[in-house]
Amino acid sequence: MPIRQLYNRFGYYNHRFDYTRSFDLAQLCATSKHRNMKIILTGSLGHISQPLAKELIRKGHTVTVISSKPDKEKDIRTLGVIPAIGSLDDLDFLTTTFRNADAVYCMIPPNHFLGEPDPLAFYQRIGKNYVQAIQESGVRRMVHLSSFGAHLDKGTGFILGSHQVENMLNTLPEVSVTHMRPASFYYNLYGFVDMIKGAGFIAANYGGEDQLLFVSPMDIASAIADEITMPATGKKIRYVASDEGTGNEFAKILGTAIGKPMLKWIVISNEEMRSGLLAKGIPAHIADGLVDIHASFHSGALSEDYYRHPPAALGKIKMKDFAKEFAAAFK
Repeated sequence: MPIRQLYNRFGYYNHRFDYTRSFDLAQLCATSKHRNMKIILTGSLGHISQPLAKELIRKGHTVTVISSKPDKEKDIRTLGVIPAIGSLDDLDFLTTTFRNADAVYCMIPPNHFLGEPDPLAFYQRIGKNYVQAIQESGVRRMVHLSSFGAHLDKGTGFILGSHQVENMLNTLPEVSVTHMRPASFYYNLYGFVDMIKGAGFIAANYGGEDQLLFVSPMDIASAIADEITMPATGKKIRYVASDEGTGNEFAKILGTAIGKPMLKWIVISNEEMRSGLLAKGIPAHIADGLVDIHASFHSGALSEDYYRHPPAALGKIKMKDFAKEFAAAFK
């Protein structure tokens, strides 16, 4: 029996996806999805922030997008969005940009894959800036892009950074914070393209018959657009996933799309996984982080809290939909 059905059978699935969701009647009356809001988005024109900006603009909100790249300014304006060019390391810039906003969406850029020597220190540095900027700007509503597995305080590689930032943001008084905890992104599967071409199978220290969770950035953006305009108080968790299944079930879907319907997902040891990553030239600290993340996926620890507090519904974009994109990249 699939894990989702098992939890549903014992009554967990009918729980609302949030841990705390209290509404003050006066706030509910004062805050409306139909009211034009001033919303600040971090993440430049990334996989989530770009579709999120488009959806919020479509709903009539005034949106500012923060980007560290001046060459993105024209593209940001083309969307009908206000650009704010500056660094998340610049506290004064963040505070000024956040001031007078009705809500902010905050994410930590994936700089641990871009040469950041200490990924967890980077999470803490940017998280601290968010806390101070929100305090000094007077923002009262925030949505934070966290990760599934952020309930754990060890053994999750880089996801430990999300756990730490959640704890930092939870100290903000009088600020309503929603921690969005998405599953593994579909596009992470592109990392297996060369392996499938060369070896004819997928191999990692997770997968096989493990129950896996994947999500489309489009579904995350939709969930954030809903959440950030929703009346809320206190601190809250919201999980987001698009599809659930075993590694081999997903391998078959991808394999069918690329003309390899018998494609298998083989589980290898942590040591084999680490050796393979190092052989590709991946720095040791990055390899160690990836091995830890995958090992916690394999053990079920990463997704255990997701199944205790699942989303009310899965997203719209399924693995079969993503498989079309995967097939195009595979050619």
